[in-house]
Amino acid sequence: MDKKTILDRTARSGEERLLLARVLDKMEQAERRNVPAHTAFLSPKEQSAVREVLRLSGGRGVFSGGYKDAERKVLACLPDWMEEYGGEDLRFLRCLFRKEDKLTHRDFLGSLMGMGVARETVGDILVEESSCDLVVLDTVADFLVQSWSSAGTAALRVQEITAGELIVPEAKVQEIRDTVMTLRLDAVAASGFSMSRSKAAELIASGRVQLNWQECTKGDRAVKAGDVITARGFGKFEIAEVGGMSRKGRTAILLKRYV
Repeated sequence: MDKKTILDRTARSGEERLLLARVLDKMEQAERRNVPAHTAFLSPKEQSAVREVLRLSGGRGVFSGGYKDAERKVLACLPDWMEEYGGEDLRFLRCLFRKEDKLTHRDFLGSLMGMGVARETVGDILVEESSCDLVVLDTVADFLVQSWSSAGTAALRVQEITAGELIVPEAKVQEIRDTVMTLRLDAVAASGFSMSRSKAAELIASGRVQLNWQECTKGDRAVKAGDVITARGFGKFEIAEVGGMSRKGRTAILLKRYV
């Protein structure tokens, strides 16, 4: 399948088309030069679109975010002779600060953007009580170690660490057990976000809900175990399990809502 056809079938916007075109260029580069090539960090939504490009093109690629369950990842496009990607283009940093400063993810991201660091060069930002670990591209690591000294009014001490030293905060998850009349997006979203089904339907129709990182405006879309549902302003949950049917004809579900 040629490049234009792949982009026509996968891209949902002009911005996404540019991104996917760059990914296809990386794949061609890896094949032509017979060496690996990698993208910048991709959001989960972007990864979803890129997976479809890989499927249609038959390309070889590996997603890596520097640690298991990373959210933001690069795609390493591999030549035929290469079986694995070891994350050679990724580096790991630790920012130390006073516990009293109570810095958040937003503080670190705002500081980076204020320094002119492009978002796509930075992977996950993992904030603890008095430290913050980051996965970054090799191209910006040295600059950050040498120049990043503050986030807001708080002083930072930045150092490089190894992948094995990375501290990944434990995800805070609320389990929700419920039953639904039908495995439709609006019914399950109502349960996951603790709202009425009519409210969930309005939220979906407004374009604020994503199913597996892709916008979905159809409340009657069927969902299944493993699907991830997000809504702007309400958070994210995963359909962990779909159980059997009750005597009243309702289906049991187990949701994991990230809090």
